[in-house]
Amino acid sequence: MIRGRKFFLEAVTIAGLLLAANGIAAAQGMGSGQGTQGQTPPPAGDKSKTPDVAPLTLDAPAPVSAEEEAAYKAFHDAPMSDTNKKIELGEAFLQKYPQSRYKSPVYSALTFEFLQLGQVQKMEQYGEMEIALSPNDVSTLALLGQTLPRSLHGNPPDADKVLAKSEQYSKQAIEITPTLPKPPEMTDEQFEKAKNQTLAMAHGALGLVFIRRGKNAEAIPELETSVKIDPTPDPVNYYLLGLANKSASHFDDAIAAFNKCAAIPGAMQATCKTQAEDAKKLSSTQLSTPK
Repeated sequence: MIRGRKFFLEAVTIAGLLLAANGIAAAQGMGSGQGTQGQTPPPAGDKSKTPDVAPLTLDAPAPVSAEEEAAYKAFHDAPMSDTNKKIELGEAFLQKYPQSRYKSPVYSALTFEFLQLGQVQKMEQYGEMEIALSPNDVSTLALLGQTLPRSLHGNPPDADKVLAKSEQYSKQAIEITPTLPKPPEMTDEQFEKAKNQTLAMAHGALGLVFIRRGKNAEAIPELETSVKIDPTPDPVNYYLLGLANKSASHFDDAIAAFNKCAAIPGAMQATCKTQAEDAKKLSSTQLSTPK
């Protein structure tokens, strides 16, 4: 399951600062069940938070006409709450200005917007174009890493390929994020929060990849890191941490994770309460395995 829109709002505030910084830099030419193998993850019907840490590029910009500047400004200023309008303006901009210096922030924003509509294929399409253009766009790397395995249902034929992509993108985000310089428009607190949101997404994504591969012992530390550093706790990662601990017979830890998930308002509450009760029953009849 991906997170509800209210969880996006804090991330979008940060994303707006970063995307704005990215656009300004470009204009100046400076840069821009149980956790076992085959476990069906939460469905991708809701939304997901996404911190948009701006990628950097040293490529020389192409000249920009007043018309192109106005078209980009119209896209940039369109409210993120109007998803369809944002997509319409973004795709029209790319069609009219395919070589624009603003491609990176447009790709990045469209990746986010298509996720809002639950169109994972289009999200992946624009996300991969953005990564090809701006390999240091850690927010897009983390967003793809998180969303792809959450969109799997059952064991589709391409599951291994999807999980491999998620692992690659997530590891890249984890490697690059600590090396990013702080945009001058952001405070230290905003920058630290954006980095932690990105890293939380990436570690949570790796945890789900490991769960789907039946590697619960490897999933647990990734998910523990995710929920520890996440400024806005994601109930899905608490749920996954509970599943991994439950499958590894760490019942007390599973109960704690499910209870934290259940304490967060949203669609996961009922599921996590049920899982917590089930873990309590198992703890009363089975021996817990020490970590």
